[in-house]
Amino acid sequence: MQPVRAVCYGLGPIGLGIARLAHARRGIEIVGAVDRDPQKIGRDLGDLIGAASTGVVVHADLAPCLAAQPTLVLHATGSSLKQVAAQLHECVAAGLHGISTCEELSYPWAVQPQLAAELDAAAHRHGVTLLGTGINPGFAMDVLPLTLTAPCVEVRAVRVVRVVHAARRRGPLQHKVGAGLSADAFAARVHDGSVRHVGLLESLQMIATTLGWRLDHGDEVIQPVIAQRRVTTDVVEVVPGQIAGVHQIARGYQGDHEVITLDLKMYVGAEDPQDTIEIDGDPPVRMTIPGGLHGDLATAALVVNTIPRVIAAPPGLLSMSDLPLVHYW
Repeated sequence: MQPVRAVCYGLGPIGLGIARLAHARRGIEIVGAVDRDPQKIGRDLGDLIGAASTGVVVHADLAPCLAAQPTLVLHATGSSLKQVAAQLHECVAAGLHGISTCEELSYPWAVQPQLAAELDAAAHRHGVTLLGTGINPGFAMDVLPLTLTAPCVEVRAVRVVRVVHAARRRGPLQHKVGAGLSADAFAARVHDGSVRHVGLLESLQMIATTLGWRLDHGDEVIQPVIAQRRVTTDVVEVVPGQIAGVHQIARGYQGDHEVITLDLKMYVGAEDPQDTIEIDGDPPVRMTIPGGLHGDLATAALVVNTIPRVIAAPPGLLSMSDLPLVHYW
C-alpha cells in the first residue's frame, strides 16, 4: 500500500507518543501537525519527538496542513466528546479519516446519542471513517474481554479488574486521578468531574451491546485510594493519609444480576498492577497480564495499528468492536 499521509492533531504527552511511533513506522508519512500551544507552534515536529528535522511545521489549526493532501488525522486533544466534536467535524469535513484518543468517542451511542448521530452522519456524507480508541477504553476493559468470550458457548457475566501504577504514567494522568489531594479536595474534584477516569461507561455499553445484552440499569462509583506510605514521582509527592489515586467501578445489571463489572484502580504506589479478565461462561475463562498494559505506550500503538483497518472500513462512526481483528502493523 502507498504510505498513509497523516496529520498529528494534538501534541501533548499522548499525541507526541503517537507522532513518535508514526514517524518511526514504515507505511506512514506525517505531512502535518497541529497544536495550540504557543511554545510548539512554528517548531519542526522532529524537535518535539526527538528526531531529526521532519520538515513538518506545527500549526495552530488544521487548515494549513490540508495543502499536503493528507488522508488521515491522528487526533489526541481531549477526553470530552463535547469539547472536541468541532475538531472532529473539521477533520471529517476536510475528507479525512480520523482516529482519536477521545475516550467518550470510543462508544458514544448510549451516553451521547445526539453527538454520535451527528458525527456518524457527517462521516457518511464525506465518505470517511471515524474511530475512538486507546488502551482504556478501546482495548483493556472492553475489546480484550470481548475477544476472550470467543471460545464460550454461553456467557453469564464479565468481570474486569485493572490496577494501574500511576507513577509510571504521564504527569497529567497522575493529576487526573487526584494524586496528592486531600480528601476534601478529592471529593470536590470528583463532584466537578475533573478527577475521574473517562470511559468506563462507554466500555460497559460496548460489552453489553456487542454481546447482545440489554441492561436494565447500571451504576458507577468513584472512591479515593488513600496512601499508606510516602510516594514521590516526577510531578507529585504523596504522604500517608493523602489521596494516592482513584478507585472507580462501573456495573451493569440484568434484573438484580450483576452481569458486567469493570473495576479500575489507578494510583501512585499501586501494588500488584495487573489486567485481569474473568468470563463466567461455559467454559469459564480467566486471564491475567502481570504488571498490566502500559497505557501511554499501548494507546499510541493502538492508534497506529488501527490505521489499515480504519482506511479499509466503510464510512461512518465506528467502534473497535466493529473492526476486524486489529494487530501489530
